[in-house]
Amino acid sequence: MSGGVDSSVVAGLLQRQGQRIVGLTMQLWNQRRLPELAPEGGVTGRCCSLDDVYDARHVAQHLGIPYYVVNFESGFEEQVVKPFIDDYLSGRTPIPCTLCNNFIKFDQFLDLASGVGASRIATGHYARIGFDNATGRYQMSRGADHSKDQTYFLFGLKQEQLARTDFPLGAYTKPQVRELARELGLPVAAKPDSQEICFVPNGDYAAFIDAYFRERGIAPEKTHGEIRDTEGRVLGEHDGTHHFTVGQRRGLRIAAREPLYVIATEPASQRVIVGHSEDLLRATLTARDMNWVSIAPICAPIRAQVKIRNKHAAADATVWPIGDNAARIEVRFDEPQRAVTPGQAAVLYNGDLVLGGGWIE
Repeated sequence: MSGGVDSSVVAGLLQRQGQRIVGLTMQLWNQRRLPELAPEGGVTGRCCSLDDVYDARHVAQHLGIPYYVVNFESGFEEQVVKPFIDDYLSGRTPIPCTLCNNFIKFDQFLDLASGVGASRIATGHYARIGFDNATGRYQMSRGADHSKDQTYFLFGLKQEQLARTDFPLGAYTKPQVRELARELGLPVAAKPDSQEICFVPNGDYAAFIDAYFRERGIAPEKTHGEIRDTEGRVLGEHDGTHHFTVGQRRGLRIAAREPLYVIATEPASQRVIVGHSEDLLRATLTARDMNWVSIAPICAPIRAQVKIRNKHAAADATVWPIGDNAARIEVRFDEPQRAVTPGQAAVLYNGDLVLGGGWIE
């Protein structure tokens, strides 16, 4: 229970169905850390705040169900925060919510559920789980409300995790969930959705990394470098490649007659390469650490629609397997795609069905 309307409605629906439930909230990050990052007027719009814990407890009291807060701060820092920092410093743009799903919510949390006698977990994610008798595999599909679909962040779920997970909201739209919250009399029925990452309260990833290093007494490596165009001409300077991501336009601090975008970052040389919009187009990508969700690993090329970031419209492509069990893939798009970004995910779909996904190299 995150304290938001979605997980609260899940608890209410399951109780109404006669299920025996326990509400659990994960304490992931000490909100008092790095106070210099807190925006003026306080922190709003991020998940897992202290207010969210209060709201989750209030909902549990309203429903009359047992409720506990469980501390996963140590595992979260090791498996989500530190890899997030390492990725940015290595020139990749990470997805911390996916890491949290893979290593905390559907891993450690499932273990904890077993410890309190729960055979299954249910969350407020907008996704659907089914079982294919012909293949003997659990399958995951996009939620009915495509505007809220969260399968892009769930591509890492394994068969054994899907077997013990329920997504009760998968068949609902967000307006329907709001109406259910009012029908159930939940005190969070009108609560806004969270938007920000829980450990980056002001949305400034680079400032978070700098503050995290200061807190731990770690001297940052050299971060000053050059901004160059695609022909190698020096256009300006910067204070660290971790301030930039592929496709970025704002914050370059260089004058140009036409809009310029970040095409690539090179942490080893501390160079940021910029170019024009057409320079962002890519016809192919490779992805590593593939997790095949609804189908077995492929051994021959397949057709799929591929999303390269959460808000990206899945693009038609041919997917070629690389290595044993297709642990890596090559994606060849029918039409070049804009801003293929290392560190983001390539998630494969067949219509609403999630075939699998991996990390863009």
